[in-house]
Amino acid sequence: MEDPLPEQMRAAGTALLAALDPATRIGAVYPFDDEPARRWLEYRPRPRPGVCLAELDIAGRKAAHRLLATALSPSAYAQAMAIIALEEVLDRAEDWHRGRHSGDYWIAVFGDPARDDRWAWRLEGHHLSVTMTVVDDRVSPAPIFFGANPAAVRYAGHAVSRPLGVEEDLARALLDALGPAGRAAAIVADEAPTDIISATRGRVDGPLEPLGVPADRLGPTGRALLDQVVALYLDRLPPELAVAEAVRVKDGQLHFAWAGPTRPGQRHYYRVQGDDLLIEYDNTSDDGNHAHTVLRRPASDFGADILATHRQAHPH
Repeated sequence: MEDPLPEQMRAAGTALLAALDPATRIGAVYPFDDEPARRWLEYRPRPRPGVCLAELDIAGRKAAHRLLATALSPSAYAQAMAIIALEEVLDRAEDWHRGRHSGDYWIAVFGDPARDDRWAWRLEGHHLSVTMTVVDDRVSPAPIFFGANPAAVRYAGHAVSRPLGVEEDLARALLDALGPAGRAAAIVADEAPTDIISATRGRVDGPLEPLGVPADRLGPTGRALLDQVVALYLDRLPPELAVAEAVRVKDGQLHFAWAGPTRPGQRHYYRVQGDDLLIEYDNTSDDGNHAHTVLRRPASDFGADILATHRQAHPH
């Protein structure tokens, strides 16, 4: 029988730090209370806290991947690996001018997983950011950002690489199932925004307006497809986390909103919102071949939920 997820994550975090030499470890570890470094989301090619996987030896890189694997389901881990590999594809498409590479991903640990009751970690680089917070042996997931550029690589009309294809296809199926009245309520703008609205903000305050169409106005097929879209994003998490998140959002009202044209191949955007849930998707750059997706918990991102419980039980 596998250890509970918090123990798996703690063991993997401890093994990662043990695999780093002392100088590298200093660059990888931050105090848990370093809010600017810990409450961080950056999916663009920018400087970021932590140590670069390209600078680690094989043992260090494998330890970082094993820690990442504790946070993701097998299918989501495969998506993450495809996203990382796309850095080489993108570099070739740009004639190697920007020096992108698949090792340009950074790991940061906040606190000491071997000893502390509060610790967190993040693995992040271009188009990938996964943050997990562990407090009193409870794991709080999010934000989780997956992107893809190019979103699709095709041969003779067939996709040979499309890491976020299901995220687009299910949402299009939902849009088709809404019918004219449902689509009129769901489509909140004729043009898509240039990026996800939450962007790289450390906090998302309040629901994004307009909300779009509420779930209780959908027919059975539309509601089932909306539930599938939500499940797709929650299933990026390991099963025990995904089930807990599904229970948490089940009774709240969900809203679905779309922006942009509805025909494939054009720039488009959608979002799903619920109680402490925000899912965003955009494919708006490079003529609709550059996708961003994020799973956020606006009131609970970066462990705010379990930290609040911890502070009530352990007043400082």
